[in-house]
Amino acid sequence: MAKSSADDEELKRACEAAIEGTKQKIAMSIRVAKSRGIWGKSGKLGRHMAKPRVLALSICAAKSKGQRTKAFLRVLKYSTGGVLEGFDNLRSQSVAPPQWTMRNTDDRNRILLCILNICKDVLGRLPKVVGIDVVEMALWAKENTPSVTTQRNQQDGPVATTVTESDLKVTVEKDLVSQAEEEDMEALLGTYVMGISEAEAFSERLKRELLALEAANVHAILESEPLVDEVLQGLEAATNCVDDMDEWLGIFNVKLRHMREDIESIETRNNKLEMQSVNNKALIEELDKLLERLRVPSEYAACLTGGPFDEAHMLQNVEACEWLTGALRGLEVPNLDSAFANMRAVKEKRAELEKLKTTFVRRASEFLRNYFASLVDFMISDKSYFSQRGQLKRPDHADLRYKCRTYARLLQHLKSLDKSCLGPLRKAYCGSLNLLLRREAREFANELRASTKASRNPTVWLEASTGGSQSGNSADTSAVSDAYAKMLTIFIPLLVDESSFFAHFMCFEVPALIPPGGVANGKSGSHGDDTNDDDLGIMDIDDNDSKAGKTSADLQSLNESLQDLLDGIQEDFYAVVDWAYKIDPLRCISMHGITERYLSGQKADAAGFVRLLLGDLESRISMQFSRFVDEACHQIERNERNVRQMGVLSYIPRFATLATRMEQYIQGQSRDLVDQAYTKFVSIMFVTLEKLAQTDPKYADIFLLENYAAFQNSLYDLANVVPTLAKFYHQASEAYEQACTRHISMIIYYQFERLFQFARKIEDLMFTISPEEIPFQLGLSKMDLRKMLKSSLSGVDKSIAAMYKKLQKNLTSEELLPSLWDKCKKEFLDKYDSFAQLVAKIYPTETIPSVTEMRELLASM
Repeated sequence: MAKSSADDEELKRACEAAIEGTKQKIAMSIRVAKSRGIWGKSGKLGRHMAKPRVLALSICAAKSKGQRTKAFLRVLKYSTGGVLEGFDNLRSQSVAPPQWTMRNTDDRNRILLCILNICKDVLGRLPKVVGIDVVEMALWAKENTPSVTTQRNQQDGPVATTVTESDLKVTVEKDLVSQAEEEDMEALLGTYVMGISEAEAFSERLKRELLALEAANVHAILESEPLVDEVLQGLEAATNCVDDMDEWLGIFNVKLRHMREDIESIETRNNKLEMQSVNNKALIEELDKLLERLRVPSEYAACLTGGPFDEAHMLQNVEACEWLTGALRGLEVPNLDSAFANMRAVKEKRAELEKLKTTFVRRASEFLRNYFASLVDFMISDKSYFSQRGQLKRPDHADLRYKCRTYARLLQHLKSLDKSCLGPLRKAYCGSLNLLLRREAREFANELRASTKASRNPTVWLEASTGGSQSGNSADTSAVSDAYAKMLTIFIPLLVDESSFFAHFMCFEVPALIPPGGVANGKSGSHGDDTNDDDLGIMDIDDNDSKAGKTSADLQSLNESLQDLLDGIQEDFYAVVDWAYKIDPLRCISMHGITERYLSGQKADAAGFVRLLLGDLESRISMQFSRFVDEACHQIERNERNVRQMGVLSYIPRFATLATRMEQYIQGQSRDLVDQAYTKFVSIMFVTLEKLAQTDPKYADIFLLENYAAFQNSLYDLANVVPTLAKFYHQASEAYEQACTRHISMIIYYQFERLFQFARKIEDLMFTISPEEIPFQLGLSKMDLRKMLKSSLSGVDKSIAAMYKKLQKNLTSEELLPSLWDKCKKEFLDKYDSFAQLVAKIYPTETIPSVTEMRELLASM
């Protein structure tokens, strides 16, 4: 027989190496095959492919008194290199536990016997096991010497050891043998004491006893045959009764099934009839409601197809429109169930309502177009509505708006019925009212010009040939700007009101132009008491149906309609502007400020055309004023054509007069307009002045300083309050100082040329040689210095007097002489002081008149 792996010492040492570090000792190790499987009803074992494993029993001895000895059943497997590795997967298994198959029965008995001995030594008793033939185990134990010895702890006292059932993988049901069973087993074994030692004799004895038992069983079976036959006959009779009963039950079951099917059929028919009754009732109710929707009241049909549109019948027309709008909406999904929408009766009724709508919209549109034209024709034919000779008439549209307001609600319903009909109506309204507005503006502007008395002021302000008194005695032309302001005061609020009324009357989805009690032109209540009433009336009309927001398309359409409504009226405003310009061009400044004030007050979107009108007026005024400024600049430039100019140019004092008048006319935002004119005027004046000065270079500086001084003197007061003029004032001051310096230096060098030329030579040489070497240079010796001083300073008082006379000779503005002479003396003293310092440094032994003597001499003259 092959050697058992339980005796393999190398295997044992390999197992100890695998659990090294656990302080456990291997009691037994044995090779097994691992598989999984269960016993089915067929008695065959289903298993997976077997895997080689090693089962090892290890013992961990107690370290001290009071501790328990522990035993472990370990499973080891072979790694890739053939080395054993330990792992314990015996504690928790969610599937069927593994099966360990030994090589033979001896290996199985040895491992089981070793486990039992360890349990007995550690626990002091045998565990509860099943599936083991105790007799067979006992016989095998007596015949085979155990190859595995268990070591017990020899310490004093009992040893407590923990061996869990999961560690051993043993199914516990009952004790292997009890004390009584053990005694019976010993008695039984005692019976066979004589034969146990001889296995073959014992086996033969067991075979004989087995054959005896089988023979006894066969004999007993043969003796009981009559009883068995009787039982079989009873079973046959019972089977026949059961078959009959089963047949009857089958028949009853079929009948019951048919009855159940009949009952279900009857219940189904009853349920269908009941549901049909309920549905028919609901259908009749819905059809009644639908018929009520489809019914057209005769009074509304008559009103929509042929009713009058006078004021007395407007309430009936509005009610008919409201009914028609509601009826059309009621026949549309989702107001109408989609199941009804495709019914022929609904389609026919919808077509009938559409026909009623088309007829009513056509009749109402035709009536309103004729109505608007008749209202305007009636007003135009009555001359009392317009301004007449000697009487300015403020346009009054209160009655017109009142009559139009009667049909405001009708227009709203027309919009809801057919929005496309509003386009022709808006054009008809704009065309009719445009005729009225243009007639009113033309008559008012003509009478305004005729009734305004104002003398015409000259348009030539800066011409050289114009007399000095012509611009100084300008007539008062304030009536011209007042007339323009009156034109705006009357018509701008009127146009804004008409724009607002039109926007709301013709159902544009835009906010109100002017809130109730608002300000249209910067003055509360300046356009009559009817404005608030008109705006409130329109707001009341739209109060219930107006939408909160406006769309860009509606706004664009509104601006196009306002263009048609107000186009052409700007010509009468232009006529007033041109008329005012001809009387006094400077009044453009006042008119510009007035226009800017009105323009800043027009912020609402619906007043788009009014803003355009005011913007065009502002541009027209700016253009006319620019025309005046350009003409004045040409007048200044004409001074270049004169052969010789002496003294102060005429346009400089005239510009001061013009600027004073322009400042008086400034209103509101016209400051920029005036400042731009100042910039253009002064720039041309200074350029022209410089050009004229170059025509005679000998007297250029005198000419420049006199004119720049005159510019400063004439604009001194205005420059203190007008920043733009202050800038040019400082520019003129700088130019004046430069001209004075050049002219005074020329006079000084003319009288004392040798003196200051000598000083200049010394200054030039000081850059190249030392001061001590200068007296030895040619022309700069001490003798040369004495000669120069004798020729220049002998009779110095006469030279200074000659210098004064020369300064006075060509100066036309006598008032400038004292300041120029003071500048001249100061400049001469500064130059002489520099000369004296050079002499003291270069010629320390030479004496010259001191600066103090010169200052006293100049002061005495």
